[in-house]
Amino acid sequence: MEALVLDGARAVRAGEELPVATLQEFLQARLPGLGPLIVEQFPSGYSNLTYLLRAGDQELVLRRPPCGAEAKGGHDMGREFRVLLALHALWPKAPRPLVECNDPAVIGAPFYVMERVRGAILRGGPGRPGPQLPPDAARGACLALIDGLCELHALDCTLPELAELGRPAGYAARQVQGWSERYERARSDELPELERVAAWLRERVPEGGQAALIHNDYKFDNVVFDLHEPGRILAVLDWEMATLGDPLLDLGTTLAYWADRDDPADWQRFSLIPLTLQPGSLDRLQVVERYAERSGRRPSPHEVVFAYAYGLFKVAVIAQQIYARFKRGHTQDPRFPGLGLVVRACGQMGLRAIELGRIDRLG
Repeated sequence: MEALVLDGARAVRAGEELPVATLQEFLQARLPGLGPLIVEQFPSGYSNLTYLLRAGDQELVLRRPPCGAEAKGGHDMGREFRVLLALHALWPKAPRPLVECNDPAVIGAPFYVMERVRGAILRGGPGRPGPQLPPDAARGACLALIDGLCELHALDCTLPELAELGRPAGYAARQVQGWSERYERARSDELPELERVAAWLRERVPEGGQAALIHNDYKFDNVVFDLHEPGRILAVLDWEMATLGDPLLDLGTTLAYWADRDDPADWQRFSLIPLTLQPGSLDRLQVVERYAERSGRRPSPHEVVFAYAYGLFKVAVIAQQIYARFKRGHTQDPRFPGLGLVVRACGQMGLRAIELGRIDRLG
């Protein structure tokens, strides 16, 4: 097959520019020999802002919170840096962090800088199908994605460097309550289906299960694949929500981004990861089966539905927080107006799964 395309950066969006001279001075004091910076932006992320810093042949990546962000817990750059610092030595798929800055005076917000891992990110989005892979390559990418999640969940989270990253006891209850509160703060429309999903989750929070280090936003466009081998993962990105918690809820978040070829037309149209609709890709049940096979965890049908509904609710709240920033005038990103429809579709899919008691054949 042909090689994939390198995930590329573009000119920085208006209103999201960095003060290059100040940044240059700060980084040169901490990275001796760093040359003059050229700054570009990775345009596809919906949450934290991500920039490519070129200095001659050297390439770095800078991460900072979005403009107008109110969900401070989800945009803690210092914590994300510490996660990478602890994890990189144990699991090299986590990029190597280099410099952190908690002083907003440097660029206007806290940030950190890490190494760039060159590769392909299988991005897509509503109306953007993303790269087209042959069926065997699409299947290989799906298998690699789930196997990578199993690798992460198999790490020994009792190691001192990981144990301090979260409190697994009571994790599910805290998450359901926390996402419900975030939704109330960010809500802008009446969404009865989503509110019914939230109520159902609150009534059925499971007892604490096995603990693991979880990513909390593990999906195709947070994974860097080998340019010539889409079944090989080079790096996993965006660790802003990583913590210790229930690995099945981490799987549920991954499932929430999935679209099956027999899903409702609206869900397929709004799919944030359209690669999953390509021939050869796994469907949601096959994802669960692969996860069970490789992880040794075998969730019950009820646990799978709870995890899926939870994942959809969480994704809906994340999208709603971004949509609220747009409606309040904090960003003019042209992708954001359509997120209101994504929020609604998440609620509809979650309610359908709850009523039918399954995650497949929801069309």
